[in-house]
Amino acid sequence: MKNRNSTFTTILLALGFLALSPMTRAVVPPPDGGYPGGNTAEGQSALLGRTTGLYNTAVGIYSLLSLTDGNFCTGVGAGTLLANTGDSNTATGAGALLSNTTGTNNTADGTFALFFNTEGSLNTAVGRDALLQNTTGSGNTATGHGALTNNIDADGNTACGFFALHDDTAGAQNTAIGQQALAGKLLRLTSPTTIRRPASKRSLATQQASLTQPVEWAHCKTMTSV
Repeated sequence: MKNRNSTFTTILLALGFLALSPMTRAVVPPPDGGYPGGNTAEGQSALLGRTTGLYNTAVGIYSLLSLTDGNFCTGVGAGTLLANTGDSNTATGAGALLSNTTGTNNTADGTFALFFNTEGSLNTAVGRDALLQNTTGSGNTATGHGALTNNIDADGNTACGFFALHDDTAGAQNTAIGQQALAGKLLRLTSPTTIRRPASKRSLATQQASLTQPVEWAHCKTMTSV
């Protein structure tokens, strides 16, 4: 017990010493970029338009440039969330969510991810060009380089893998898993469908026969195993 008390006293003394140490012992130069309302900005014109917005972080030239009263946004990278006025958006990577205006609760991680998104909400894009063309579509998840790149206004799609659902523009509630899964899909589904990349060489037309829901195929590539 005596040893424990001694250790506790030593810790208190150490903390007291640090608190009383001269400021010259801090990092040089000292951290900057702190602004009222819990905001942090670093970079040319970062968070330039902010008025009453709270707890936003902008790092990089023109990041969060247009935000005024929005809250809880984070933009790291040149031009991230440049046009944004919505809340709770997170963008990491040059140009990520650059065009977003009123969309909320979006996450873009990767160069140009969700670049053209304007009003779409609740989207997650991870990887370069993921959900690049999306404008008003909501509730989409794209993981992988080029996943759901050409989706524009469709909702509820999930694409996981390089170029997965790359050419889908308006189809909704589709799930594609695997490299180039439904990459050339230009189709309209009559009901929500899940496609997984086949383990052996088969065409999508062959897979259609095994689906429990009807599918109308307009155009598709053949998926083959790697």
